[in-house]
Amino acid sequence: MSVDVQQYKCPNCAAELRFNPKKQGFTCEYCESFFTPEECKAANEQMAAQAQANAPKQDEFADQNNLYACPSCGAEIVSDANTAATECIFCHNPVVLKGRLTGEYRPSKVIPFQLTRQDAENLFKTWCSKRKFLPKSFVSDKQLLHMAGVYVPFWVADCEINGKMRAVCKKVNSWTSGSYRYTETKEFDVYRDARLKFEGIPADGASKIEDALMEAIEPFTYSQAVPFEMSYLSGFLSDKYDVNKAQVFPRVRNRAVNGSDQLLRSSMIGYDSIRVTQSDMQVVRTDWQYMLLPVWFMTYQYQGQTYSFAINGQTGKQAGTPPLDKGKLLGLCGIITAVSVLLGAIVGWMLS
Repeated sequence: MSVDVQQYKCPNCAAELRFNPKKQGFTCEYCESFFTPEECKAANEQMAAQAQANAPKQDEFADQNNLYACPSCGAEIVSDANTAATECIFCHNPVVLKGRLTGEYRPSKVIPFQLTRQDAENLFKTWCSKRKFLPKSFVSDKQLLHMAGVYVPFWVADCEINGKMRAVCKKVNSWTSGSYRYTETKEFDVYRDARLKFEGIPADGASKIEDALMEAIEPFTYSQAVPFEMSYLSGFLSDKYDVNKAQVFPRVRNRAVNGSDQLLRSSMIGYDSIRVTQSDMQVVRTDWQYMLLPVWFMTYQYQGQTYSFAINGQTGKQAGTPPLDKGKLLGLCGIITAVSVLLGAIVGWMLS
């Protein structure tokens, strides 16, 4: 005798939902969301239909890509079927062919590169020219060979928020009459109840890449995103996501909740002071897209540490933590010290 078991997935993070007898609904232990049985059924039917529609494209994707693994740092890199060998974009060591990638890793959309390699190198050189204490090898032609055009895996989320906020707001009016100064303070109980939607909240799905580095080169313009085709990988690499949407959801939720809180606060205008007494922002629905976003990426190893530099391959926005050549810095300090001593001696001689 077989028994059919119905399992529901969270509409926000896709983790498994569990029935809560007290609330008579389903709760997600991962992201703490709550849904009625009707909401669960509708959302899961929609997710099943989308999965069925995407199945043929996922099979095609699995047949047309290679997966390379780095034996040194464990990174996994995706390339088109024509790539025979490459190097790890994170540690510069050779990588070896691992096999095919399953179709579930097929992105729905991609933003094609807008900047050529020459554009990226010119931006990098300009960025370096403003930093006087970089090691010479950091801007060498040999180092520039390690710059790679990488399609970074991103989870892009649209979130709907139920936002409620209560605040005590004050208006203060002061005036002078005769020899007296009067101050009138009025207090208002202000309440906000809004349905908010945030579109295109990005979170990278690659554990090897610093989240802060990817956030620093935002934003991307999603209007230029196109349906994914393998041809866009030609001449570029792609990192395989190893952080799923359930794992990135806390980051997405925090950005959506903080944004909602700021919007409701900013709607309380015309007051001299605002004291928020209650702020409740609940994510009620999250729609996901898995995209590949273009990044010119480079790592540099210096004195046992790895430094990363990134350029938004669409807009040219740059970010990175540059290495410091301590020899150059000490040399400058020595010159400043010598000049200070010399000036002190001259001043002392003139005053003697």
